Amino acid sequence: MYARVWEGEPLGENDFVLSADEKPGVQARYRKHHPLPAGPRIVPFSRLVDQVMTSEPYASARRVFWIVDNGASHRNWPAAARLNDAFSHAHMIHLPVHASWLNQVEIYFSAVQRKALTPDDFYDLNEVEQRLLSFHSRYNTTARPFGWTFTRHDLNQLLTRIGRHDRHAPQPLAA
Repeated sequence: MYARVWEGEPLGENDFVLSADEKPGVQARYRKHHPLPAGPRIVPFSRLVDQVMTSEPYASARRVFWIVDNGASHRNWPAAARLNDAFSHAHMIHLPVHASWLNQVEIYFSAVQRKALTPDDFYDLNEVEQRLLSFHSRYNTTARPFGWTFTRHDLNQLLTRIGRHDRHAPQPLAA
């Protein structure tokens, strides 16, 4: 998908590839009261999907591919079916189990954690928001493409090797 190829065919100008995941640990830690329990994970992800898919250029795109890991809010085929039922031109691409590091947004989250959220001592949510917005602004002006050396072929070899350890495990090909 990152090479803009789907089922052996190049993607067109009106096809989009998105990386999505959540970062639930971002919060203001200066607390006077105990935090509320976490809500269902599907609702925030569905809200993100709705927000993105109803905005241009995604609303009128030919296809929008969502690359996701196997997190609770977008796990397995029911999540893919929910996405496609809501937006027929949206397709969920699951990364192999234990390979969320292949999701480009994980790289961004890692940079956010190291450069914007450490130390994670914030007085309130406005301070968290300002730190994140400042980082985002700077990152967009200074970030450079990564020089990937791990290819789809390398991933398929790794999955085959892992599959040999468990003869009953499926051996999926990389997206």
